[in-house]
Amino acid sequence: MRGRHRVRQVLNYANLSTPLGLLIAVAGRAKVRRGEHGLLYAHGYRIPFPVAGAFTVGNVVVTAECDGYLTGALLRHEARHATQYAFCAGLPMLPLYVLALLVSVLVCGHPASWNVFERLADLDEGGYPRHPSRWRRHRAGRGDRLRAGGNRSRRGNRLRARRHRS
Repeated sequence: MRGRHRVRQVLNYANLSTPLGLLIAVAGRAKVRRGEHGLLYAHGYRIPFPVAGAFTVGNVVVTAECDGYLTGALLRHEARHATQYAFCAGLPMLPLYVLALLVSVLVCGHPASWNVFERLADLDEGGYPRHPSRWRRHRAGRGDRLRAGGNRSRRGNRLRARRHRS
C-alpha cells in the first residue's frame, strides 16, 4: 500500500468516518473484506438507500452488488470519495455532501451533475451524466429563437422593413 493510501486510511479511522462506514455496512448486512489501496469493500448491502451503484463512507465502499463489482473506473471514483472524507475531517463530509447535492438539484435538476464532490471524483468514472445548468439551457433556447427570428416583435419587424425599403 502506498504512503498516501496509508495516510488516508489512518485519517479516516481517526475522524470516525470509516467506523461509521463499517457500522452502515453491518446494518445493511453486507459482507466486508479488505480491498485495494487501504479500502474496505462491503458487498451485498440490503438497505435500498441511498440509490446508487456504490457509495463510500470513510474507507468503506458499499454496494448491493456481488463481489467483483468494484473495479476499474467505479473503484477509482469511490476511492476519490474516501480521500474527500480525509480532507473534510470525516463526518462533516456528510452534511457538506447533502448541501452539494441540493445545490446540484437547484442548478440542473440532477443530484450529481453539479455536485462538487461528484465532479472532483470524476462524474464519468462514477457513471453520472453531465447536465447543463438551468440558466444555460434557458439562454441557449432563447438564442436559438433569436437566430431563427422567432422572438422579434411585429412592430420591430415593421420598423426594420421600413428602414430597409428607404
